[in-house]
Amino acid sequence: MSTDPLVVFTPSGKRGRFPKGTPVLTVARQLGVDLDSVCGGRGICSKCQITPGYGAFSKHGVTVHEDALSEWNSVEERYDQKRGLKPGRRLGCQAQVMGDVVIDVPAESQVHKQVVRKAASARVIAMDPGTKLYFVEVEEADMHEPTGDLERLARALKAEWGIDAIRADLTLLSKLQPVLRKGKYQVTVALHRGHAGDAAQVLEIWPGLHEDGLYGLAIDLGSTTVAAHLTDLVTGEVKASSGIMNPQIRFGEDLMSRVSYSMMNPGGDKEMTAAVRDAINTLAEEIAKEAEIDAGLIVETVFVCNPVMHHLLLGIDPVELGQAPFALATSSSLTLGAKELDLAAINPRAQVYILPCIAGHVGADCAAVALSEEPGKSEDLALIVDVGTNAEILLGDKTRVLACSSPTGPAFEGAQISSGQRAAPGAIEAIRIDAETKEPRFRVIGSDKWSDEDGFDDEVGAGGITGICGSGIIEAVAELRMAGLLDESGLLGSAEATGTARMIPEGRTHAYLIHDSTEHGGPRVTVTQGDIRAIQLAKSALYAGARLLMDERGVDKVDRVVLAGAFGAHISPLHAMVLGMIPDVPLDKVTSAGNAAGTGARIALCNVAARREIERVVGEITKVETAIEPKFQEHFVAANAIPHKTDPFPELAKIVPLPSPSFNTHGDGSDGGRRKRRRG
Repeated sequence: MSTDPLVVFTPSGKRGRFPKGTPVLTVARQLGVDLDSVCGGRGICSKCQITPGYGAFSKHGVTVHEDALSEWNSVEERYDQKRGLKPGRRLGCQAQVMGDVVIDVPAESQVHKQVVRKAASARVIAMDPGTKLYFVEVEEADMHEPTGDLERLARALKAEWGIDAIRADLTLLSKLQPVLRKGKYQVTVALHRGHAGDAAQVLEIWPGLHEDGLYGLAIDLGSTTVAAHLTDLVTGEVKASSGIMNPQIRFGEDLMSRVSYSMMNPGGDKEMTAAVRDAINTLAEEIAKEAEIDAGLIVETVFVCNPVMHHLLLGIDPVELGQAPFALATSSSLTLGAKELDLAAINPRAQVYILPCIAGHVGADCAAVALSEEPGKSEDLALIVDVGTNAEILLGDKTRVLACSSPTGPAFEGAQISSGQRAAPGAIEAIRIDAETKEPRFRVIGSDKWSDEDGFDDEVGAGGITGICGSGIIEAVAELRMAGLLDESGLLGSAEATGTARMIPEGRTHAYLIHDSTEHGGPRVTVTQGDIRAIQLAKSALYAGARLLMDERGVDKVDRVVLAGAFGAHISPLHAMVLGMIPDVPLDKVTSAGNAAGTGARIALCNVAARREIERVVGEITKVETAIEPKFQEHFVAANAIPHKTDPFPELAKIVPLPSPSFNTHGDGSDGGRRKRRRG
């Protein structure tokens, strides 16, 4: 066994062993990691910046010591002095591997930029934001009436707008007088209304009539991605949407790995908090630049997130969420100042609202989905599934709403997949496999053409296909099952058993070859047995969570299924059903809600009454804890089969008769699936 250092890259999950002294950039290129460089490794362009992680990484099975990379050298020192490197960053062309190391490739160092899968969904929202603009004429200062400028501003707001009381912090007071004089005592103020009875807070003031707008950020802070929607607080229009990979991935791809990192590494929680806050600031700067607005006009931010991300955003150690009784430090909604969360990229007096959490494993993101989809107002029984690294599931109608979360892991995001990657140009996002020829055709992000259409190669090129993202791997597994290349248990057949040379040996198992461009310097994209297992584990956890809620309601079926999040927008209901991710229903009863959590965040941003409403609704939702439910494991094991071991899926059978090969040791599949495997 090689004793060379192990190098693990995040967020891609690619890993390998390399001799000591190998530059990180060289390692990245040999592993096919998306790390940019245009200067040939001379330390000039800064495109290859990386962030090493130190400490115990149980998920990756390594402990990274401080000397895992070579010492800071003169090239890095010179670059840092001239242009500056963020704390903890190294240049991949200069840093050399000296020991086991986990390396994060930040978004700005990746060649293929993130595609925002959590784009804003069209939604009519009644506008009543917490922060509004007010134009007032203030009485001029008069030595015969010795009243302060703030007090006279308050008097004008009450007389002209009926606002009873205001308050302002020291930074606002310091600019109040110059602005009043510049505007000749006519000013526009941005006022934030808090809870009933509280004084309104002055967040910003401009001389004269301010006509450049007022903006807020609705942020869906996920385990794998962070998506933000820059929203006009006057009209409700989404001016720009942008996304970034969550840099905490380098500490652990799933939530419990991050809790474990905090437990095993003193100060680990603070590292993760600093990383995600820095990413949010970067995202805020980029989205303001994209929309061509002054970031100082962003005066409100609403966050939705799962409980672990909630605590790490707030700077609270999530250790209690890793063990029963899974206690939250607080489950209530929070209103904070941007400074408290180190959000330096937006207005310094901006206000932050965080939706309430439902339970220790059911967070503010699930509350946002409930706000957006309103299951408590549904006439029929609706199952709402928001799929990510941690799936949030709601089941309800007018009589009762239940909620749970299920630890699906990052496979649905393209992580832990051999050829997996995030959603970026060049990633395979959809695939079809011909049941007769077993040949694939696929579509990649960045092109509308399928791979068998004229012009595909010109648009994409052999080297333009970079891997397969979450939507692509989900469709690939379902297509393999429909084509008879994958049996019910999840085993891939050999070339002999399936009759196609696309089934290639890989150790003691087999893999399906989708695309091979190695001759042109591109990647070889396959679906391996390990990939199948990762998807099985993810989909089984999702299905088991849904079944637990159905057990609690005493039902064997639901009336309709709503798919939310990036998954819901990009996976066909048919593939989800074939895979067995969701309970069996007629396909026309499976709909997409787009980014429901992000929509819920926008509703809360644009309407203060909606905040009070979701605070009330959360208190009425029944929480089901999957971690301690005995039947969860039973449902999980049965759901490992594709689509399911015991549930017959009659609605699916009406439209897709699945073949029944058996590729285990008792059957080589040579019967073409005519003989079913004997059940013991």
